[in-house]
Amino acid sequence: MDMHSGGTVVLGTSGATAADVVAVARDGARVELAEEAVAALKAAREVVDALAAEPDPVYGVSTGFGALATRHIGPELRTRLQRNIVRSHAAGMGPRVEREVVRALMFLRLKTVCSGHTGVRPEVARTMAAVLNAGITPAVHEYGSLGCSGDLAPLSHCALTLMGEGEAEGPDGVVRPAGDLLAAHGITPVELREKEGLALLNGTDGMLGMLFLALADLELLYKSADVTAALTLEALLGTDKVLAPELHALRPHPGQAASAANMLAVLAGSGMTGSHQEDAPRVQDAYSVRCAPQVAGAGRDTIAHARVVAERELAAAVDNPVVLPGGTSQAFGAGGRVESNGNFHGAPVAYVLDFLAVAAADLASIAERRTDRLLDKNRSHGLPAFLADDPGVDSGLMIAQYTQAALVSELKRLAVPASVDSIPSSAMQEDHVSMGWSAARKLRTAVDGLARVLAVELYAATRAIELRGALTPAPATRAVVDAVRAAGAGGPGPDRFLAPELAVVDAFVRDGRLVAAVETVTGPLR
Repeated sequence: MDMHSGGTVVLGTSGATAADVVAVARDGARVELAEEAVAALKAAREVVDALAAEPDPVYGVSTGFGALATRHIGPELRTRLQRNIVRSHAAGMGPRVEREVVRALMFLRLKTVCSGHTGVRPEVARTMAAVLNAGITPAVHEYGSLGCSGDLAPLSHCALTLMGEGEAEGPDGVVRPAGDLLAAHGITPVELREKEGLALLNGTDGMLGMLFLALADLELLYKSADVTAALTLEALLGTDKVLAPELHALRPHPGQAASAANMLAVLAGSGMTGSHQEDAPRVQDAYSVRCAPQVAGAGRDTIAHARVVAERELAAAVDNPVVLPGGTSQAFGAGGRVESNGNFHGAPVAYVLDFLAVAAADLASIAERRTDRLLDKNRSHGLPAFLADDPGVDSGLMIAQYTQAALVSELKRLAVPASVDSIPSSAMQEDHVSMGWSAARKLRTAVDGLARVLAVELYAATRAIELRGALTPAPATRAVVDAVRAAGAGGPGPDRFLAPELAVVDAFVRDGRLVAAVETVTGPLR
């Protein structure tokens, strides 16, 4: 695996971009530290070293943690203190989370470290970058974060790898002792000093990383949903008049206008929309068809709100305590100080993670209703029952819709918010938590399910369009049908083993080939 295929991301004190997060997490982009980041790290470390030498206790530097913060820790025990917090907090359980999630949270923690507000030494930051660049992925587990005081257990497992302890996955995908992997790549394990153990654990990096990955996926899936909705409208001989820009200008939600414009672009030049309704003239199409831009558009606006929150969090330096300049000075030095705060609370991120799960569930729900309409001979305006070759002998896509319905039901359960729950921890010191990590984990499942739901609608709509025979679909629709067939999903015909073809269209949607096929005709979708 080429870990540098995604280019290079240079981290300074100003942070990173959403594209940087995805590039490092998914594409293996290399990470380098700018000189300004190294200078900021050194300056902040001087503040920590100065405070560590003083007799007064400073949280995270010379005290215990959480409910144990009342104990002053002498200099002779502080290295052990930092090592112990990592070992004890690396208490995750359950299956390992995905490699891209771990890389995202490692990169985001390094981003905050490079802000110069954590007091971590430059050599620790360099080791974090080296582990990412070597393609070493710490073994992080599903359960262990309450989304407050940061994603503690997940980040602890990452810090454990920096110490050469625990397990990690190598670039070859094999899980080995972390110490062996570091040695194989010439990386020296770190020995953590005052505040460093705490600084590596105390951030919203896991939930934020998953938010950025979900946003990237959802932006593609919402474009895909505009395409599948347009294809279904066409297959049902519906009217595209409801997509007129002047209608959507009357209700100026930007996402709605974008979805309607995309659908209209896909349907341009269609010989099927609205003019072949002799069997049952329609004044209006059903809501699942007519209101597609309104529902998808609301989801698009939710994505836009979530991205605003994500960008704000990306600009933050989330740690407790943080290193601040003294007085009105903009430079660290004798006046620098370390201050406790509550910025690690994941509420802002948790709320939008839950909001996106609601939007994903509703988009899946309306797509399933459109699919069911295609399969019902009483509502499909002339299509055979279940789009079967010989209904009764053949079942067509009957059970494909069952699968789709099961997915939609799962998405509805996943739409129940995690962020309204809170279980007190740390002897009631941490008595209100965000559950943001849990919100992020269920959103990942929801995004995966949404892609499958849209794939089933795509499969049904392309078959239905071909069953219309002599009617001429839009050029963009023809491009989609041809691309789906070339990918390995067959058209109408007698019953056959469907699961492999559904897997083909699922991959076709989630890797962007559906949108790409349309854009060869329409140009870039909105």
